[in-house]
Amino acid sequence: MTAKANSTHWLFKLFREPANSLSHFIGILLSIAALVILLVFSKGDPWRVTSFAIYGSSLIILYTASTLYHSLKVGERVLKALKRFDHMAIFGLIAGTYTPVTLVTLQGGKTAWGWSIFGVIWGFALLGFLFKIFWIRAPRWLYTTLYVVMGWMAIIAIVPIAQTMPFGGLMWLGIGGVFYTLGAVIYALKKPNLHKYFGFHEIWHLFVLAGSISHFVMMLKYVLPSS
Repeated sequence: MTAKANSTHWLFKLFREPANSLSHFIGILLSIAALVILLVFSKGDPWRVTSFAIYGSSLIILYTASTLYHSLKVGERVLKALKRFDHMAIFGLIAGTYTPVTLVTLQGGKTAWGWSIFGVIWGFALLGFLFKIFWIRAPRWLYTTLYVVMGWMAIIAIVPIAQTMPFGGLMWLGIGGVFYTLGAVIYALKKPNLHKYFGFHEIWHLFVLAGSISHFVMMLKYVLPSS
């Protein structure tokens, strides 16, 4: 057995899915950094601090849930619980990402649009949590479609968002949405599979990271400085 094969074998003895574990562990570190940066530059503004705390926490929870699920070698019962936590965290991240846009960019405390979208998106997230608790074996295409539909609900408020967010912010919002959507399609179709150790799921994880990074750029450059 070659040294390369030995190292690969060692990784699989240590982690259930090494590539997926590593990619989203990196996501945890980036999420912590993102939260700290956004909170520091919020300069004590209550709307920004609250919104970015929710957003950053949803990022950290998502990547932690994913890392635990894909890394730990545990019994079937615990693994199912971790899978449920992982899938629920996706609904949380979608709603968490909307939060600064609705409460800061749309000035949720001053306009009906901000609070309306905030309430609707967190209502959907709550339904998503219940959905994953009581129907963990739901078809992949069904809950993936729910993720995508929920993620693109911003289209409903695209006019007021465009009126309060610069074009660059809209661009990064869209880029992040495209990354998440393409990743969801890959996840639903279970392809392409480039290598036995790097298949559709590993690719999906990279698209999720790319989507998160894109939306962080939007938060930092266009939501944080908004009036």
